[in-house]
Amino acid sequence: MYKVSLENVRKAASHLESVVLETPLIINETQSRKYSSSIFFKREDLQQVRSYKIRGAYNKISSLQDDELKNGVVCASAGNHAQGVAFSCSKLKIKGLIFMPTPTPKQKIEQVKMFGGKFVEVILTGDTFDDASQEARSYCEQNHLPFIHPFDDKKVIEGQATIALEILEQTKVGIDVLFLPVGGGGVASGISSVFKALSPQTKIIGVEPLGAPSMSYSIKKGINTELSEVDKFVDGASVKKVGHLNFELCQKYLDEMVTVHEGKICQTILDMYNKDAIVVEPAGAMTVAVLDQYRNEIAGKNVVCLLSGSNNDITRTEEIKERALLYAGVKHYFVVRFPQRAGALRDFIDKVLGPSDDITHFEYSKKQSRTNAPAVVGIELGKSSGLNPLINRMKAFKFYGEYLNDKPDLFQFLV
Repeated sequence: MYKVSLENVRKAASHLESVVLETPLIINETQSRKYSSSIFFKREDLQQVRSYKIRGAYNKISSLQDDELKNGVVCASAGNHAQGVAFSCSKLKIKGLIFMPTPTPKQKIEQVKMFGGKFVEVILTGDTFDDASQEARSYCEQNHLPFIHPFDDKKVIEGQATIALEILEQTKVGIDVLFLPVGGGGVASGISSVFKALSPQTKIIGVEPLGAPSMSYSIKKGINTELSEVDKFVDGASVKKVGHLNFELCQKYLDEMVTVHEGKICQTILDMYNKDAIVVEPAGAMTVAVLDQYRNEIAGKNVVCLLSGSNNDITRTEEIKERALLYAGVKHYFVVRFPQRAGALRDFIDKVLGPSDDITHFEYSKKQSRTNAPAVVGIELGKSSGLNPLINRMKAFKFYGEYLNDKPDLFQFLV
């Protein structure tokens, strides 16, 4: 089994010194008050490429020999690793071919092109990271080019592990609990390896999105296992199968793996922006979103959350708000059957809606009978406890048709 060498991590740190920022470790007063503890944020979202991925990418590419680099390098990424590779290619003046999943936010694609400039070319292919990775690997085999893996690589892991050295050098207190984001497992395997060697008393918890629990599932099964499908919303952590090296290291060094609901992640993104003016992407918010689940355990303790990135596409803001409201139980969709008579909509507003409820979506479908016309209606409640009373009023006044939130085949077209 591969073991992360502290000597190699220290060499990587020295090597990266002129390339990456030593990001701050800052106590967050909002979260500290909320959980009656000392919550520190390791701000990798402040890197030049707005994520920690530059560490592993540069450490790997710069370790290759000149004859390996003469025709360029290839990578696959959902965004952040691509930016790290692009930045590295520009810095080292080598060609880079970057395969990205088709649903990758436009903002991340544009950033890759900006960081790489004339040295990189972006190819959009497949629906997930795994699809893009397969295409990239095939291209490498056909053209005999080095593949820069985003997580399943020793030099990449050692580069990401340099974050651990910084945290331990920056903190003046013992760290009781460390929360790490997990996608493919690169940063978690690197940091946990260093912490278990230098701060063995620290409890290390890996955090994944509920819809992409590849590491959690694999550790539970005892073998690295590919998921048949994943929710692609947390694009920076939506991986069907974690890395082989990463699985072995995380299985050995992570004390726990936990998942967090995508809706909770969305609410955390909004809260961090509104309360602390911190912009994070979904994967970057996971370690803060999960704190609620550990409220009792972390009380009075020193806790570090790694904020892994801030490459959020502003065009996703409405979807993030929507998912947060749905998770909070205040946004609901119905098929409402309106009687074909004058004043039916007014009756619905006056007699069915609560005083603090709002209609946020309204779409008539074709009239199916002479007596009723169904419409898809989205309602934002003043309080989550208002759902059952609302449904009861709908039924009492004969407006109720169908509740759509728990019907994913229909619901996906509304969100």
